[in-house]
Amino acid sequence: MRLIKSKLAAALSLALLAMASDAAAELEDEGRTVRVTGHYDNAVGTSDAASQGVITTDLIVNRPALRTGELLEFVPGLIVTQHSGDGKANQYFLRGFNLDHGTDFATYVDGMPVNMRTHAHGQGYSDLNFLIPELVQRIDYKKGPYFASEGDFASAGSAHIRLADKLAQGQASISVGQHGYLRGVVADSVDAGPGTLLYGLEVNRNNGPWDSPEHVRKYSGVLRYSQGTQDDGYSVTAMAYQNSWNSTDQIPQRAVDAGLIGRFGALDPSDGGNTARYSLSYAMRKRSDNRLFEFDAYVIRSRLDLYSDFTYFLNNPEQGDQFQQSERRTVAGFNASESWNTQLAGLPMRNKLGLQGRYDWLSPVGLYDTLDRVRQSTVREDAVREGSLGLYGENTVQWLPWLRSVAGVRYDAYRFNVNSSIDGNSGAASDHVASPKLSLIFGPWSKTELFANYGKGFHSNDARGTTQTRLPDGGVSTPVTPLVPTKGMELGARTEWLPGLQSSLALWRLDIASELLFVGDAGETEPSRASRRHGIEWNNHYIAAPWLLFDLDLAASRSRYTQDDPVGNYIPGSIDKVASFGVTVSDQGPWSGAFQLRYFGPRPLIEDNSVRSASTTLAYARVGYQLNRKTRISLDVFNLFDKQASDIDYYYASRLPGEADDGVNDRHFHPVEPRSVRLTVGYAF
Repeated sequence: MRLIKSKLAAALSLALLAMASDAAAELEDEGRTVRVTGHYDNAVGTSDAASQGVITTDLIVNRPALRTGELLEFVPGLIVTQHSGDGKANQYFLRGFNLDHGTDFATYVDGMPVNMRTHAHGQGYSDLNFLIPELVQRIDYKKGPYFASEGDFASAGSAHIRLADKLAQGQASISVGQHGYLRGVVADSVDAGPGTLLYGLEVNRNNGPWDSPEHVRKYSGVLRYSQGTQDDGYSVTAMAYQNSWNSTDQIPQRAVDAGLIGRFGALDPSDGGNTARYSLSYAMRKRSDNRLFEFDAYVIRSRLDLYSDFTYFLNNPEQGDQFQQSERRTVAGFNASESWNTQLAGLPMRNKLGLQGRYDWLSPVGLYDTLDRVRQSTVREDAVREGSLGLYGENTVQWLPWLRSVAGVRYDAYRFNVNSSIDGNSGAASDHVASPKLSLIFGPWSKTELFANYGKGFHSNDARGTTQTRLPDGGVSTPVTPLVPTKGMELGARTEWLPGLQSSLALWRLDIASELLFVGDAGETEPSRASRRHGIEWNNHYIAAPWLLFDLDLAASRSRYTQDDPVGNYIPGSIDKVASFGVTVSDQGPWSGAFQLRYFGPRPLIEDNSVRSASTTLAYARVGYQLNRKTRISLDVFNLFDKQASDIDYYYASRLPGEADDGVNDRHFHPVEPRSVRLTVGYAF
């Protein structure tokens, strides 16, 4: 409690300093003011929380990214790593969470959910590899369960990725790099009748630094027709994606120490997978004098076959522990909302009502024992139907020139139906949850706002767990709670006291009724104890000159189980410190450049904190040169200082040939890729 009070005092001190400094700044020549525009849209008066913001394409295209999923690292405090091949969803960390592949962080692309519930590999699985980064127009992010429009998986935060309707000019690029890296992109938009037709195509090849080549074969395509304006228009979008790869998963430290494999070696070179995603979506906006109607609908068809072996010979000493996680999925859904302005006793008021629906068909979703990707037996195979409906309302009132409130409530209802290959695990379940929200916004005073946010949220559990009474080995199981409630609160400040600077500070807390814990011998997660996290975030974006941008984001958190257990109360994998520093240079004659430094702090790997991971610090750099009006060359360097570190660490039991039957508890790690260089030639047409 003393820590929270000291942090609150720091937040209020920052706000008071901001007010005083800005009062002095107002006396300066207005011509010297540099606004933070182009890269961010986070100005005072545009948000309902200090930890809410917008990233625009101007910043996205100027920073190098090793993987597509690293787009989400533009969200302050969010870390994106990988513990497998580059066709698999990334690993995400934010606000004290090891989010696994997406649980408790909701991601959307043009209104379509990326998180897959009741997924073959992990609840909330978020695979962003289908995106073509050159087509991303903006990323709207929010943190915490304070927003009525955000439902399942959004307790830690959410990101809405928006694709462009039209490109300023056509573009084609080719990138080459070490380890067989090759990537080609072509995209353009053309007039088509009264509207615009946009297309994009990406082809990617990569072997990576791994002793067992990754053999990534990736294809992505987008075709979009749009008509009208942002306030009165619509779009229809088709997307297609296919990928196949081999993977080098996390490996035991003892195998490297003994010389059995190198840092980039694999114990089962047949691990890997293939996946595909196809979607068709529609979005429209219609604005009248004081009303706005928004509607989008989507159909997604996806498949995944994932082959993994995390424990080697622990469960099956003869043929090994490789297993296949497989699913065939169809998702259909919609989002509809109506907003309108009115007055309450002469006070300006805005109301919003929304309805969201989603239905998932999985047939089948299964787990199988395999040997060199050949099925040996079925552990479990299910057909699942899962439907949900969410209704929300939100009311915003400007009570005073310096006081605004945003009150909301959300109601979600879920229905699960499971047809299982295991007797006793078929059945139906349902659940519902109500989630009230409240935000108070004070100011602005001298370009400074203060925020107080509170809200309840939830995440859904795997449908198979809601009806499960028998384990695959014949043991008895108790069904899990379908919807797990969460509760969060936040105090924050946002200021523009220095010309060209946007700075925000947030102190937050999040309680969750059932934590998700990684289980190494299954490569999945399972429900565990209730938990509490709290922390502080400080984000800064400063344009020192029209051609020079600095970013500094710092975050620290504390994560613990709230139900005592003799094994300990630390949450394995929970992140406690994150730091990011970036510099972007543009328009220096033909030259441009960027530098990004990211610090990913150590984490407890088991509940008593006796085993911890090391920290990871990585630097990326880019140098660009404009050859002529249409041709540009850029050189990207990843892991600039060639650090030997881990993308991720786990601690669990595995068994190598010749070891004891019950295996050896050991640290298992996935190394960061060594320093690598990629050269890109881009042509505008």
